[in-house]
Amino acid sequence: MIRAYRRDGSVEVIGMEPAQGDFSEDIIWIDLIKPTREEEHLVEDRIGIPLPTPEELKDIEPSSRLYVEHDAIYMTASLLYRTDSTYPLLTDVAFILYRGRLITIRYAEPKSFALFSASLLRMNGQCDTGAKLLGHLLEAIVDRTAEILEMLAARLDALSITIFVNRKAAKRRPPRFLEDKLLDIASHHQLVSKLRDSLVSLSRLVIFLQSQPIVRHEEEAAELCTIVARDIQSLGEHAAFVGTNITFMLDASLGLINVEQNAIIKIFSIASVVFLPPTLVASIYGMNFQFMPELGWNFGYPLALFAMLLSAIIPFLFFRWKGWL
Repeated sequence: MIRAYRRDGSVEVIGMEPAQGDFSEDIIWIDLIKPTREEEHLVEDRIGIPLPTPEELKDIEPSSRLYVEHDAIYMTASLLYRTDSTYPLLTDVAFILYRGRLITIRYAEPKSFALFSASLLRMNGQCDTGAKLLGHLLEAIVDRTAEILEMLAARLDALSITIFVNRKAAKRRPPRFLEDKLLDIASHHQLVSKLRDSLVSLSRLVIFLQSQPIVRHEEEAAELCTIVARDIQSLGEHAAFVGTNITFMLDASLGLINVEQNAIIKIFSIASVVFLPPTLVASIYGMNFQFMPELGWNFGYPLALFAMLLSAIIPFLFFRWKGWL
């Protein structure tokens, strides 16, 4: 699908019907969403420059992602999408500046694009050049990334409360509670790692964009790039802090699991030690030697039971006195 945005913020969907000439000068942004090869050829014929293919968007070399060709500036960045699902993903989006226009190519639906498209009508023609439009679009992408980071931090706070509870509440937790929470921690770690990858690609794009004459000669576009670069740097530091918290939470959860397992082993160990003296008494009087004076005692049986009970109570009281129970 091809969407064309005019300077006044209005949008129209471009079909495959043959048209005379080029796109009108009023169109400032051409957004290709999951385009077919025919749609790519249509745009290439109308604007006069080649468009990168999906395979070319996946290249990770800086020279393949940021370059100038045919007087057009080609830039590719990795953006987050499906952040509300269990498995967030990255998608590669191409940004092309050519003759005052912005052309974007994407094969997914990052929410930042929908939010920015909805806000174009409220800008009242502020985006009269492709560079300014790209600056505002990058600002919207960074704002959306900040929202994702805030959402992730809130989720981590809620998860921390459920994990680090008091001892009485911990006893009421269902079995394998902490093991299940490890999956949530892994999901959050995946999200923050992809978010940091996205910020790195955006940082490289903005630095490259700031070096281009078309941006340096437009004061507003240059100022927008400076603001976006500063925001990306602060978000990167915050993402690193969140990643450190996730690592701490993972280590703490594993430590709590070990503590719970050690507590179970301790119970079995103490139980075996408590029942060892009664077992010893029973073993002594269970021997079948011919001469055992206690076998003839009238009170031998109850005395043996009392000895076994006393030998179990004494270690139990000793463990309670030491605080091991």
